[in-house]
Amino acid sequence: MSLNLVNLDSVTRSLMLDEIDNDTKSTKLYISPRLNVIGQQEYPRLLKEAAEKHDDSWLASQLRNKCNFFNASETRNLKSGPISAKVPSNAPEMLAEGEFNRFYLRGLCLRAIQDKILKLIIYRAKSVSNPRLDSELKIDSSVSPQELLDDLRRNIGLDTFLGLPSGPNSGLSTKLP
Repeated sequence: MSLNLVNLDSVTRSLMLDEIDNDTKSTKLYISPRLNVIGQQEYPRLLKEAAEKHDDSWLASQLRNKCNFFNASETRNLKSGPISAKVPSNAPEMLAEGEFNRFYLRGLCLRAIQDKILKLIIYRAKSVSNPRLDSELKIDSSVSPQELLDDLRRNIGLDTFLGLPSGPNSGLSTKLP
């Protein structure tokens, strides 16, 4: 099920593409360690195509169905030491949703800054069965586009200081007021 990104239009898509291009050129584009060599090569092109014409669901289906782009296992570091674990079956959806939303947020921040909009509104872009309390508390609050943009650019592939998006599968995004 795709995210309901209410301001995903040609203006926001164009700004998303600029951000993807900037990250790619500066080698800052997040490449999941769960992707195999072929997945690492194809992911930037697929992300760009998704931002240009499609959505996070399309990206997930491409990552899952075109060819297996994911490693079968990954190393997880536990208190007792590293272990090998199977890559989760929903890895394509998690990567696609998370990164598509991050570039949507970045594009929307740029749009708000250009249009001199001082705040973006946090909302739930995807329904979740067990919403986290910290996510619920953020809904209908606002965030500075410049602060969020700086945070997202600084924390590539990591949780952001402002907590947007609010971890894997949070379903949170922002919209114009």
